[in-house]
Amino acid sequence: MNEPLITYELDGNIALIGLNRPDKRNAINDPLIDELRAAVLRAHEEADVAVLFGHGSNFCAGLDLAEALARATGQIKPPRKRRRHNWHEVFDLIARGPIPFVAALHGAVVGGGLELATAAHLRVCDETATFGLPEGQRGIFVGGGGTVRIQRVVGTSVMMDMMLTGRLLTAAEGLQEHVVRYVVPAGEALQKAGELAARVAKNSVETNWMIINVLPRIHDMSHDDGLFVEQLNSARARPPEAEARLREFVDGKARRLQDNQA
Repeated sequence: MNEPLITYELDGNIALIGLNRPDKRNAINDPLIDELRAAVLRAHEEADVAVLFGHGSNFCAGLDLAEALARATGQIKPPRKRRRHNWHEVFDLIARGPIPFVAALHGAVVGGGLELATAAHLRVCDETATFGLPEGQRGIFVGGGGTVRIQRVVGTSVMMDMMLTGRLLTAAEGLQEHVVRYVVPAGEALQKAGELAARVAKNSVETNWMIINVLPRIHDMSHDDGLFVEQLNSARARPPEAEARLREFVDGKARRLQDNQA
């Protein structure tokens, strides 16, 4: 029996989703995307937060170039009708689904791997991580949402530099360019991501949903429309859990914020 391309484990209310093609540096092909879709949808139902990581020495080296070559040479038959890119669909299930995702990054985080990483809401890497967009050197273009997600994270000039020159960013440069928010010693990214996920899971499910779905949409709006949508969401009827949390604070029973620092 073949090993799964995606591993899935539920730890309490946190789903652990692992890319499992270590011998191919977790390169993304169609079967992996199909298994990733199933795992993400399962996490939507079972978990309050998910952690995305890579087995082996790398998070993800991007597109499986052997599959890309087979498609370019007609060895893989194209679909009869044009449809949405399967990477776009699955990465959007991560980025704009019902639960937050934390990405634990190490080793190669390049091309499609970086596109996948930027679909997550929080990103932590260890000191071995390198970030790159080698599409320019491969004669192709980004296709997994990078023009939208990566460009909004690092800015157009940085993304152009990475694509035109093939430059790799170190972990420290990734922190500087906002690719990640946390850098930890080698081998500790998954542990740190788990700690962050546990902290995020303490928030209310409703608030987490608004943070990951309302904020990016307001980012795309005009000033006035953004304020209007903010008001609509902040004025929504609050569930009983919100009332209980507010009462804890008013009564002096809420945990101090500095006790929660990551």
